[in-house]
Amino acid sequence: MKSSICFLLLLVLAGCIQVEPPEPIGPIPSERHLAWHEMQYYAFIHFNMNTFTDMEWGTGGEKPEQFNPTELDARQWARVAKDAGMKGIIITAKHHDGFCLWPTKTTEHSVKNSPWKDGKGDLLKDLSEACKEYGLKLGIYLSPWDRNAGNYGEPDYVSDFHEQLRELLTNYGEIFEVWFDGANGGSGYYGGANETRKIDNKTYYQWDKTTAIVRELQPNAVIFSDGGPDIRWVGTEEGWANETNWSIMRRDEIYPGWPRYVELRSGHEDGTHWLPAEVNTSIRPGWYYHPREDHQVKTLPRLVQTYYESIGRNGNFLLNLPVDNRGLVHENDERQLRGLKKQVDADFKSELGRGAKVTASDVRGGSNTYGAFNVKDENNETYWSTNDGITVGSLTFEFKSATEINRVLLQEYIPLGQRVKMFSIEAEVNGKWIEVDTQTTVGYKRILRFDTVEATKIRVNFLKSKGSLAISNVELYRAPNFLVEPTIQRNKDGLVTLSVPDESVEIFYTLDGSEPSNSSQKYTKPFMIDKPTTVKVISYDKDSGKQTKSISSDLDIPKKDWKVVHATSGNLEEARRLIDENPKTFWATSKSVSSRQEVVIDLGDTYTLKGFTYWPIQERYPFGIIKFYGFAVSKDGKTWESLGKGEFSNIVNSRLEQRVEFPKKQGRFIKLQALTVDGEDMQASFGEVGVITE
Repeated sequence: MKSSICFLLLLVLAGCIQVEPPEPIGPIPSERHLAWHEMQYYAFIHFNMNTFTDMEWGTGGEKPEQFNPTELDARQWARVAKDAGMKGIIITAKHHDGFCLWPTKTTEHSVKNSPWKDGKGDLLKDLSEACKEYGLKLGIYLSPWDRNAGNYGEPDYVSDFHEQLRELLTNYGEIFEVWFDGANGGSGYYGGANETRKIDNKTYYQWDKTTAIVRELQPNAVIFSDGGPDIRWVGTEEGWANETNWSIMRRDEIYPGWPRYVELRSGHEDGTHWLPAEVNTSIRPGWYYHPREDHQVKTLPRLVQTYYESIGRNGNFLLNLPVDNRGLVHENDERQLRGLKKQVDADFKSELGRGAKVTASDVRGGSNTYGAFNVKDENNETYWSTNDGITVGSLTFEFKSATEINRVLLQEYIPLGQRVKMFSIEAEVNGKWIEVDTQTTVGYKRILRFDTVEATKIRVNFLKSKGSLAISNVELYRAPNFLVEPTIQRNKDGLVTLSVPDESVEIFYTLDGSEPSNSSQKYTKPFMIDKPTTVKVISYDKDSGKQTKSISSDLDIPKKDWKVVHATSGNLEEARRLIDENPKTFWATSKSVSSRQEVVIDLGDTYTLKGFTYWPIQERYPFGIIKFYGFAVSKDGKTWESLGKGEFSNIVNSRLEQRVEFPKKQGRFIKLQALTVDGEDMQASFGEVGVITE
């Protein structure tokens, strides 16, 4: 009896002994860093003078009168961002052209001299109020470079730049991020000088004073640039971080325009400062709105991929929304944002680790304060930790019955630094352990996607670490199959490939024009189409019984025997790109030509033709798009019969496939003439050319 009482007393005393937390390792985040990490996903809005000049970088010579949105609604921006699951908005208050979206005292080149709201508007005020209404945080983009300012390059411009910063940080409430672009110095209007000016971007803007202004007026705001001082560019605008992504870097080596920018994608394992990555990309090819890109909004699979390769790789996701010239987020952009929100919500709807028993290979001091349960208690302030010197460990989740899993979310307790260098995921399936994945860093958040496993246990093995482990959160999910419309692609030989991003989703199709269902022909491998055929396809998820709406493609004769035999100018060998069955590639005639351009294609055999197709160039900066065309047919390539001339209406702003039909005509050779093009000369470009046969 006495021994039992003593044992209980010892247990009580042990529970009262305070176990010290692990010592921090390396650089650690500040309070402003920690608040920024929690933002995760927010909007970048590029809306300024460039919206009305159809440019990406204005020259600075634009007039305030050109800024005149007719339906500007900052509340619509905020509503769209909120509905998308975003937590904030960063606005281009001033871009490189120097036009200011607020009535600054530093220049006349601002909204106060525009027709918008009769010069009495203040977009920063409108957006600040809208963000407050919708519970969003506000961030400011302020370009240091100013191609309008006549004094750019002189010391007094820097005073103006600092005063603009003070105005923005004083008059519009709390600011969560201040964004400085790395583009600095070059050609510009500069008050009418129209010249090139160069500055030392390391010293000219007095970055120490710039930082001091932000710290004084908005002490909780993080500062973004190529190299911080608080957060960094990820080294690409394509929307991804490397799988290995440290939140630390040797910051003092970095400066705006740093040539070793690829290192920003991974950070430095031996970094000296906390400098986490912000992954910025645009929902369209351009940062500013261009009507010609209305059909080029990122696909849902691409947006989902970006989500997992930014937030899921220890970064924050800054997604640009190019507000259109009405002053609204375009409906195509809003549609895709809603699709992304719906998919992410579905992927993380039901967390399965909460119902599992979790055990650890080691617990710091044997204390519940650092026990395994902390990784599933939904409290970011608690964490599982190992004893000093224990840099390898594991967490095992045991389910009551076999459970399907295809997502694992991990978080380190980063107030003590980023530690994990390598980890793996294992699943116990039918009594045997199988390796699911092996990766490197974790950081604030790491999300792994993998093929669904039906497991009785999931084990997370931490294989290398800078010190004792400190893991704050582990979540397990079974995301639904990713059901999106298939893509249809045919090569020059006529072989058709149907594809979806999730191999668990099935594809069904028809070739007779009827609507497909899950009882139609199931796609298993590429198939041949060598004559005019309408392919209709759906994706089908057998787990849920759901299917997509059908999509169709009108395919014609294969192009395997086609050859471009003549072009007015340009590299004829490379002209094969205009008949390669891929409208995303292109070919163009020579630059600076002054005569009308044409191409002649040998179809390899004689066909009954009843029309042709033309895809305009799909590049971000298009040129040479044919606006008025001529089309002719020949049996021998010598004697030609014109089948008409016409206009591709609004093709510059709507760069979709053009289909032109005409009365049936026998022919082996076709000639497409560019009668007028979009450009300063007669250079013509071709994304893809095809025919319509009987």
